[in-house]
Amino acid sequence: MRDAYHEELDSISEGLVEMARLVGSAIGRATTAILDADLKLAENVIAADEKVDDLHRDLEARAIALLARQQPVATDLRIVVTSLRMSADLERSGDLAQHVAKLARLRFPERAVPRDLHATILEMGQLAQRLMAKAGEVIITKDVDLALQLEQDDDAMDLLHRTLFQHLMDDRWKHGIETAVDVTLLGRYYERFADHAVSVAKRVVYLVTGEHADEIASSTGVEGA
Repeated sequence: MRDAYHEELDSISEGLVEMARLVGSAIGRATTAILDADLKLAENVIAADEKVDDLHRDLEARAIALLARQQPVATDLRIVVTSLRMSADLERSGDLAQHVAKLARLRFPERAVPRDLHATILEMGQLAQRLMAKAGEVIITKDVDLALQLEQDDDAMDLLHRTLFQHLMDDRWKHGIETAVDVTLLGRYYERFADHAVSVAKRVVYLVTGEHADEIASSTGVEGA
């Protein structure tokens, strides 16, 4: 029974990795859809989010069943509870990728992003995808140092987000209110997606060490963590 229990824990971890892979792919494809006004790709991203939701529901059900059957304590309890929280982070990440795709669909056949902001949005999309890929790697490796790096990596997303607002507040903005709202929403979607990737990494730190990432960063003097 104990072997079956640990196999189930491993299976939950594998499901989290698969969710991270799916939502990372989704944000990359959604970025392409928003920049290219690709309706077919946007619809694909929107429909594919159902698989992420299904995985989330399945992981949640299995984790709750484990809690009920095994009544885990100490480290095992931490694994199950933390997995539930990571699954929720990843499910919300999928929703954010879907929001980007829905905006592409809403504005089709027009492009939601002005040409002069394409490079910034592309960079935000690529960075979001890299952050989620790293979060998935952290789930697999349980590498605390790599997990702590993610928050520092997220500083680049915050900088890109500020760059968007600088464009919006510029007196030379000529793209109108509707586009300004679209760009504001997009910036928020990417920022929140990155925050969820960081949150997943922080939860792995807690899972491995029993300490919160902020406490470890403070004790080691890691700036920005």
